[in-house]
Amino acid sequence: MSKPENADKPRILLLSAYDAASHRRWREQLVASQPAFDWHVLSLPPRFFRWRIRGNPLSWLDAPELLEPWDLIVATSTVDVAALKGLFPSLAPVPVMLYMHENQFAYPTSQGQHQSIDPQMVNLYSALAADGVVFNSDWNRQSFMTGVSELVEKLPDAVPDGLVTRLAGKSEVLPVPIEDRLFTGRSTGLNVGRPHILWNHRWEYDKGPDLLLEILDELDRRGRDFRISVVGEGFRNQPEVFARIRERHGKRIHAWGFLPERSDYEQLLGEADVVLSTALHDFQGLAMLEAMAAGCVPVAPDRLAYPEYVPCENRYGSGSETPGDEARSAVDVIERLLASGARPCAPEAWRLSRLQPAYWRLIDDLINRRAVPG
Repeated sequence: MSKPENADKPRILLLSAYDAASHRRWREQLVASQPAFDWHVLSLPPRFFRWRIRGNPLSWLDAPELLEPWDLIVATSTVDVAALKGLFPSLAPVPVMLYMHENQFAYPTSQGQHQSIDPQMVNLYSALAADGVVFNSDWNRQSFMTGVSELVEKLPDAVPDGLVTRLAGKSEVLPVPIEDRLFTGRSTGLNVGRPHILWNHRWEYDKGPDLLLEILDELDRRGRDFRISVVGEGFRNQPEVFARIRERHGKRIHAWGFLPERSDYEQLLGEADVVLSTALHDFQGLAMLEAMAAGCVPVAPDRLAYPEYVPCENRYGSGSETPGDEARSAVDVIERLLASGARPCAPEAWRLSRLQPAYWRLIDDLINRRAVPG
């Protein structure tokens, strides 16, 4: 009788408690790019965020997978690792890699959102319970450590010393990779006379659509001709500003809304000249990285994770309390880049083929750290 195909491979349980598009993309890519391991996935739908981040141990309480033997658990940042280890004692000795797509200390809140420290505490307890904490950008890592430090300062008493030092000692940065096939480059130069500007982000407040409208209005005031594609995942309740963008600049729109076919989206990446971010929050910026790989010239604010891969000359002033100031700064950058015939700057270090070995080494190291009884 032959052994099962994966009998000799280390068994990994991958937990995704809020399986949003970026989380799903990362885990599917991770599994596909690491065939040396035997992967099993538990995920929960990306809805009811507050319930998901606090309730995932309860949702998985009867999952038979949590009673099986594992060599490693890989969990996304919304998973309550500490609670799961408490509820399932057999998981206590299993090493855990916590992957921080984002952190709740740096996630901006909108008006009307319920303010609660619970999501931050889930992140903190999970990081403490994990053996390795991996961030998708250095900005994500630094903002998490800063958030923990600020929280500790507010707590009344009985707080252990060196909490941030403990967390920093087991943390590292390993971005979500960009598939090699997306690095297509450009076959033509920039359309300087009528550039095609791409804004490819979720249609939510934290991606800065109000600033996008300001930038488009400023381009119009300066007499700059352009085309605009505003694409990305939308939701039932989306900022009203998108309707105003379409009303004011409808004649310039090339593509609008969510593109369900991935091939259509990737074709658009290859057609655009400039990819623009107006984000208030972006822990890595997959949309920007993908467009840059395809040959778009990036224009991004000088904040968040962008300084890690967007050249200085492609970043506009950040931090002004007046949206008009940021808009004028962004348009200054766009016009300067067009005038100088700027060239694409593909993020080569983010290629899957370059990052795949680093992921393998980290996973293999965590598996081999497993404590030996006795």
